[in-house]
Order: sequence, then C-alpha cells, then structure tokens
Amino acid sequence: MKFIERVVLIVYSYIVLLLAVMLCLLVFRWVSLTDVTNIIENIVTGETTSKITLIVSAICMLLSIRCIFFDSHSKEVIKESQGILLKNDNGQLLITKETLDNMVKSVVYGFDSIKECLPKISVNENNEISITLQIVIEDNVILKDLASNLQSRVKEELKKTSDLDVKEVNIKVVNLNKNERNTKAE
Repeated sequence: MKFIERVVLIVYSYIVLLLAVMLCLLVFRWVSLTDVTNIIENIVTGETTSKITLIVSAICMLLSIRCIFFDSHSKEVIKESQGILLKNDNGQLLITKETLDNMVKSVVYGFDSIKECLPKISVNENNEISITLQIVIEDNVILKDLASNLQSRVKEELKKTSDLDVKEVNIKVVNLNKNERNTKAE
C-alpha cells in the first residue's frame, strides 16, 4: 500500500507543479489565456483524454481529502517523540521518554562501580522497551556479573514502577574509569 501511496503522491506533486508553472506563465504573460483555455478545452472534450482527466482529478481529490483529514503518520510521530501512552477505563497515562530515561539512570547509578551512563530507549508498537546503556565503569570490575545484575535490576525496576515490559537491556562499556594511583617516586 505504501508503494501505491508514493506513486499517487508523485503524480499529485507533478500535477500541482504543472499548475503552478502554468499560473506563473500566465502571470508573466509568456502564455496567453486563450492558449491555455484551448488546451484545457481539448483535454476535457476529447474522448479518452476526458476519461483520463476525470480519473486523475478524482484521485487528486481523494488524496487531498486524505491528507487534510487523515494523517496516519502524525500519531506514530507523536507517540515516538513523547513516549508511551497507556489507556484504561479511567483515562490515559503518558510516560515520556525523559521519565523512562530518569528511571533507568536511577537504577544504574545505584551501582557504585558505574560512573557515567547514557541510556538510549526505543519503544515498539507493543509498548515493549529496548534499552541500550553506554556506561563508564570503575577499574577492576567483573563485567559479566555487573552486566547481568544491571540488566535484571533495570528490567525489574521498570516493570515494578511502570508495569512496562522491557524486551532487552543491551550494555556497551565505552570506557574504564581508572582510579588515580600515586605512582610518584620521591
């Protein structure tokens, strides 16, 4: 369906471009109004051209109505930019990505061995969350244990506080924060 919409949108754009060019030519008097009128009259009165013109006009009208009243992508963009919208019988709850970000950071910074964290949160159509954590950790940390504990704690905390399912927590260690050691020999 998206391929058909793209083709129709391209045809629609060319028609609007053609009309704009014709209007400019008329305004600058590079083409006379009688020439344009004769061309339009031939298109409308011809047996096959009138049918083609009618079909193209109907498609353009339907596309215009669809674009004006039925914007299917705006809901997706709003949902993606704002966060997760949960609905129940009492109303709606919007959990913003900033809130999710703060929730994840509060769990991550509960670990003493993590010094910096940059979470990246994505939400799919089923409101399942995927989280990628870019972290800076202390030196002498067992990465496997830290990652396992961090992943389970983030999943548990988000489930407990927001009742949202976390599909995955990916961890990317971007740097080690080495403790400053006094290595001066005096």
